[in-house]
Amino acid sequence: MEHLIEGYRIYRKTRWPELRSLHRYLADRGQSPRTLIIACADSRVDPATIFNAGPGELFVVRNVANLAPPFEEAPGFHGVSAAIEFAVMHLKVETILVLGHRQCGGVAAALDERPRDPQSFLDSWISLLDTAKSRIGKDGDRVSELEHESIRVTLENLATFPFIQDAMKTRGLNLVGMRYGVADGGLELLNTVTGAFEPVL
Repeated sequence: MEHLIEGYRIYRKTRWPELRSLHRYLADRGQSPRTLIIACADSRVDPATIFNAGPGELFVVRNVANLAPPFEEAPGFHGVSAAIEFAVMHLKVETILVLGHRQCGGVAAALDERPRDPQSFLDSWISLLDTAKSRIGKDGDRVSELEHESIRVTLENLATFPFIQDAMKTRGLNLVGMRYGVADGGLELLNTVTGAFEPVL
């Protein structure tokens, strides 16, 4: 906790003076980000840092393995779906970006063949990768393949939401997939025509 408090003190002393007027503007006018990013909760993958974005620019949802479930009408606590709905219906974002990354622990966990614990929140969540797992081979770099495939499947899941379908048709909402390289800082963009991930130069 002391480390966080000290970080706050540094922020207030060095960065807050630069950001004060922006925050006052955002407080008065509200937020209007153009992009929703669904990213991994991994501490090494910070969307604002990767895209050099400031406060108010990105609406970010982070969870294990940067997943979104398919649309469902069952009652419950659908935190990711609620955030997506808010971004699309109320903030009117122009783009939804699914940002995966290399060395993803959630993806690696999905490839673990141990029996799933029915009482585990994590095991249940990771089961969202089952479709992606069924599409990759048995050999080669399976983690890397699943990282790519999980992004594709999450984009497919997003397209099952009626309000996303409507926003795509009526106002051109874009669905985009990318994978970030933790070690090298590289970024790959999913080419929607070829289906391949291509380096962003």
